[in-house]
Amino acid sequence: MTLEHWRRLLPGLWLGWLLCVAIVATPAPFALLERAEAGRVVARMLAVEAHSALLIGALLLGLERVMAKRRFDAVEGASQFSLGMALAAGALFCTVAGYFGLQPMMAAARTGQGSFSFGQLHAASAAFYGLKVVLVAALAWRAAGAGRSG
Repeated sequence: MTLEHWRRLLPGLWLGWLLCVAIVATPAPFALLERAEAGRVVARMLAVEAHSALLIGALLLGLERVMAKRRFDAVEGASQFSLGMALAAGALFCTVAGYFGLQPMMAAARTGQGSFSFGQLHAASAAFYGLKVVLVAALAWRAAGAGRSG
């Protein structure tokens, strides 16, 4: 497969993974297990998702960078930065802030430490996840060919 094929395939796979985690994988344990046990299962799934998002996001950012560089070399005045790079970087930011930034604060909030409640931090984390889904959906839409300008 060429780099262009991977650049087109990965966003759709990533979006599917994000939606599967959000719609199927995280609600299921709460339907079947006690709340504390379900929380541990979901925390593990979200950890796997966050680490895979770092890998996939970095790969996509690199692929978008290569494609932008090729456009720059082929067309005088073309930008070395692309909308695809911005979307991939935004999704990476959402992962870092929403999981790696807030997760330690959520653990502290469970023990009564920190200035934010667990619920507030959970809402912020969910908002970052939702924004990541939107950014990856836009990246997948563009990669499918619906928005080739940029």
